This record gives sequence, structure tokens and C-alpha cells, in this order.
Amino acid sequence: MRPEPRTDDLRPMTPLQIAQERAFVEGLQEECRTYWDMVEIGDVLSRELYLAPELIILYADAVEDYNPWFEGWRMNKWRIEGESPFGTAIVPPLLVSHFVLSVQFDHTKPFAIGSIHTFHDTEIVAPIPVGATIRITTKATDKYVKRERRYVRHEVTVEDVATGKLYMTEIRDILSL
Repeated sequence: MRPEPRTDDLRPMTPLQIAQERAFVEGLQEECRTYWDMVEIGDVLSRELYLAPELIILYADAVEDYNPWFEGWRMNKWRIEGESPFGTAIVPPLLVSHFVLSVQFDHTKPFAIGSIHTFHDTEIVAPIPVGATIRITTKATDKYVKRERRYVRHEVTVEDVATGKLYMTEIRDILSL
């Protein structure tokens, strides 16, 4: 009789990937809660993100924004400095906004469906250079009921890990059923 395959036997994974997958699967055993019940006012979550030139080009291609200001990578030349009116190549302005949800939600915890992003106000303070490592921080600042629906408000900051320079702020509301 053959032993049951282990997670890492099914496909090659690093020890970190194995640990993350096992933590996620174990977390699924926990009770599901609505987003409203999971978040408390004052909760802060933060993650760092390296904005690799390859990520920028993949995003720009996906949204069909072929602005040469974003080119910090070129086929067969790999990484290049790039040019923009701000000096080197810059990150498309709202690319980082797509990653905020990966910070707002703790994806190791199961939550009930029914969370909808209903409000979004972004202020771009400065262009982000391609190759920067940023820290995205979200803070739950309010929970309120409007028309018998429950909302959670978050304030978001995006800053350079090395210098602390502020690049972007956002306010986001999430409706939670």
C-alpha cells in the first residue's frame, strides 16, 4: 500500500510555501465570520511589497497602458533605468491600489462572503520609482451603519520602506453583509 502523498510531494514548493499553505488549510477549520465581526476599530495591518520592473511591465501590459515612463525592464535587456519626467521609470499610479486588499484582509482566516468595496478616495502624493520597496498600511478607522447596511472604513498609507517617503493615501469603505 502506497503512503498518501504529502503536500510538498505533489509539486515542488519551498519550505516557506509549505508552511504558508499548511497554515491556510488549518485556518479553514476556524469558524467563518463576517468582515464586520472580524475587524475592530484601530486594527492595523501592514505588508511590504517590492515593485520589481517585471511586475510593473506585467501590470502595464494587462491594463494596456504602454506608457514608456513605466519601462524599467525590456525584453533581452532585462532591467534598465528607464526614463520619465520624474527621473527614472515610475510605477503606474494605481497599481499599488490593487494590492491594498491583500493587506486589508487576513487571507489566513476564513470569512463569510458578502464584503463589497463601496467607496474609494485616493491621493497620489509622489510618483513611486520602479524598484522601490513599499509598505502598505491599513487602519480600520470607523464602523458605521447606513441604510441598514454595515460598513468598515479604512485609511491606507503607502510609503517607501527605506526612506519613509509617503507616496499615496487612500480611504476605503467596505460593506459587510
